[in-house]
Amino acid sequence: MEVGTGAKKGDSAGPGGEVCLLLDRSSALDIAAFVVAGVDLSPGDAVPSDGDPRIDRALAGFFFTCGPDHIRHPEPFPGRGDGARYPLHGSLCGTPVTRTDMASAGNRCTAVIEVELACGGRAAIERCWRAERDGGGVLLEDRVVNIGATAFAPMMMYHMNIAGRLLGAETLIESTSVEGGSLAWRFGAEESAHFCLPAVAGGDGWAEVSLVALPGLAGRSLHVRFRAETLPFLQIWRCQRGSADVISIEPASHRLAKRAELAAGGELALLEPGERRDYALAFAVS
Repeated sequence: MEVGTGAKKGDSAGPGGEVCLLLDRSSALDIAAFVVAGVDLSPGDAVPSDGDPRIDRALAGFFFTCGPDHIRHPEPFPGRGDGARYPLHGSLCGTPVTRTDMASAGNRCTAVIEVELACGGRAAIERCWRAERDGGGVLLEDRVVNIGATAFAPMMMYHMNIAGRLLGAETLIESTSVEGGSLAWRFGAEESAHFCLPAVAGGDGWAEVSLVALPGLAGRSLHVRFRAETLPFLQIWRCQRGSADVISIEPASHRLAKRAELAAGGELALLEPGERRDYALAFAVS
């Protein structure tokens, strides 16, 4: 696997059977391009816009991170009437990397991203990307640290965005988290649809989901694993509206509900200054 860092997509496209990542230092070291055998899985311009330039840019890539203070659509701060809101998909996206360190072999890259939270706190994301042994794919390990003076409720969600043009009628979503173990990738009756389910973990504490049989990747499949202890929900979203054609696999820390409902249910556990929380996921194409 080849890993590169930069801000533009396409710089690391590789021929043959190579697997290449282009990591974006201008936005949290997320993945601008994921190229397998010369094919970029990311959707590019075939994405909808919610009016936030940060998210429009990130959604065009293969992978971006929501959080660490909010993970879905904007919501107002509780108890305030000034119109201030948590931003779309949180504060991290679009935040430049503070520092990076890449292994000489190109199979490991670490970074620290310090982010000013919408609620007034501060967090550091200690991020490590690395190639797993024996062609096992790509592993991400994140540590969210409260480096501010006030507590906040950490929320994380990881968008893995796949171009719909690569999928076909034979493509399935397969996971033990899904009723019956599989469903058609174009689920739902509308042009856009999503669901969020509790993630069913195996004995190792990791949950799994796959997009199986992608004709645009010569029948290959995308396999995703994630640590269910801190990412206990599997969300999947698709959009085939207008020029948009994308499906996204989204391991998440919280169920699909308004913040007020999550708070009332005791589901927004605080991270005190100096405390940390760890997250991990992996993906591979085979």
